[in-house]
Amino acid sequence: MRFYQKLSQISFLKKSYAFKFLFVAFVGIHIPLIGILFFVLYVNTAIAPSSILLFSLVMTLLATGITLLLLNKLIKPISVASRALDNYRENRVLSNLPIQYTDEAGTLMLNIQESIYETESFIKEKQDLVFMLSHDLKNFAGNPQGLAKLIIQESNSDSVKNLAELICQSTDLQFRYIENFIKLLKEQDEVTRITQESKLLYINDIVAIAVEQVSQRLLQKNIKLETDIKVEKELLNIDESFMTQVLVNLIVNAIKFSYQDGIVKVKVFKEDEKLYFTISDTGLGFDKNHKEEIFKKFTKMSKLGTANETSTGLGLYLCKKIIERHGGKLFATSEGKNRGAVFTIVF
Repeated sequence: MRFYQKLSQISFLKKSYAFKFLFVAFVGIHIPLIGILFFVLYVNTAIAPSSILLFSLVMTLLATGITLLLLNKLIKPISVASRALDNYRENRVLSNLPIQYTDEAGTLMLNIQESIYETESFIKEKQDLVFMLSHDLKNFAGNPQGLAKLIIQESNSDSVKNLAELICQSTDLQFRYIENFIKLLKEQDEVTRITQESKLLYINDIVAIAVEQVSQRLLQKNIKLETDIKVEKELLNIDESFMTQVLVNLIVNAIKFSYQDGIVKVKVFKEDEKLYFTISDTGLGFDKNHKEEIFKKFTKMSKLGTANETSTGLGLYLCKKIIERHGGKLFATSEGKNRGAVFTIVF
């Protein structure tokens, strides 16, 4: 940035970034000519043509090298601005760019700086607003639920108790939606802050933790979970907790849409230098044309599970977001209705 700063102090170069380039190029082009003139004029002895040719070549190469070096220094503001933008996008690091310059590069740095801070302000305001709303919504949902539980305890009428239980179920669903909203915000915030550092993950341990977390759901529907782990450990750009969370979400999804006494399979293997995680079931499945729709946020494809389990339409969306943010891919396949589904993660 020093070379750019010095050129910006020259009055006729101050307001034009392009003119700075032209000025450096102009000087660089004329250095060999000036050198040759001085060589010819001030060398007293007779000069052989070969000497003039050699001197011209040396001066041209020297001038070209110096010009390229200076031009490379001159593009420093662009690289600084680009790095600041990348740091914010990847790690949410706020920039502190020099914004006092008045040429095109200075305007670019100013615009990037302002855009980053405006975006950060918008994100914080959005999170504050949603957290505030979610807190109030929890109170609104909690009041009728508390009254419904009191009715269940006090009432002797079965019909009234049934209605009160329906109110409890409805408020439970509301709580679940609110919690998923908060989870969505937290996940988006955490994912944007992740540094892309490779970590050694022990696959058996991750799968074991995920299986333990879904064990109760497996028992409820008497579903058998089969695991086939061909990879002991792998270096990946994802944290162990995120990988576990994704596996839990995908296994829970498989259980939800599997029938009683069904089978869910988790496989991990390598093929063509790529690591694969597959979670398959023999449940409801889906139409082949809807393989992208199921990953959308609040998708219309959300439906009840085989035991009427509810869905918020956020689980698969978050899984795909996390995996893609860490350099992987997540996709689903199915042969159609009641023919099961396979969810595949590839790194």
